Amino acid sequence: MSKNQPVISISNLSFSYTPGLPVLENVSLEIPSGQSGCIVGPNGGGKSTLLKLMLGLLQPVSGSIKVLGGSPAKSRRKIGYMPQYHQLDASFPASVLEVALMGRLTPRTFFAYKKSDRNAAMEALDILGIADLAEQSFAGLSGGQRQRVLIARALAGEPELLLLDEPTANIDPGAEEQFYATLDELRRRMTVITVSHDLGFVNRETDLVICVNRSVNIHRATDFTAETADEVYHHHVNMIKHDHSCFCHCKTEHQKHD
Repeated sequence: MSKNQPVISISNLSFSYTPGLPVLENVSLEIPSGQSGCIVGPNGGGKSTLLKLMLGLLQPVSGSIKVLGGSPAKSRRKIGYMPQYHQLDASFPASVLEVALMGRLTPRTFFAYKKSDRNAAMEALDILGIADLAEQSFAGLSGGQRQRVLIARALAGEPELLLLDEPTANIDPGAEEQFYATLDELRRRMTVITVSHDLGFVNRETDLVICVNRSVNIHRATDFTAETADEVYHHHVNMIKHDHSCFCHCKTEHQKHD
């Protein structure tokens, strides 16, 4: 992919699960190379749906989407993806290394991993600071450690684009600062797009804030204000800014398909 080419380019995209009830409508956006973003918005606004469209897991009803210069399906091997935590079985009987190795799976692998696969998986665990846990059971880890393993799995495929859906869910409060530092380091290595319902995740290392509530608007992170948040959530949110991040408390009605 050319350095001048957008990592993600979406034009006039619309999507609905049920005909006549759009989840996303007339979405156009570009993520430039070298920049990272955070997708925010209320429950049911379409955040996870937008992420699945980027992955090619869903197809738009109309409009177009390109990822890393090609269709999402053709670019999928260049994308690392961590789904929402609650979609996974934490009791799955596998070691940390075995979970990370899943990021190397291809239709031709059949779990017959090469030395290069194991090296890539161990390097990913090392980047996340958990290489010493490689032989431990995934089920026996804390919530924060599991999140790191799942990100390592996404990194093991050596992606150009990393998509993380609610990466701070189940993180222990005492481990948050270290976890944010790790994400900041990943942003320096590649384009990272995160999804979060928590505006506190919009911190100083995020370049772009992608606001999703059926329609999509992009803001520079430095320009994202409490007034902007009110427009996204369609009601007032309390927001306190400080040096590293912003914190908000808001209530939104839970809706289907986000």
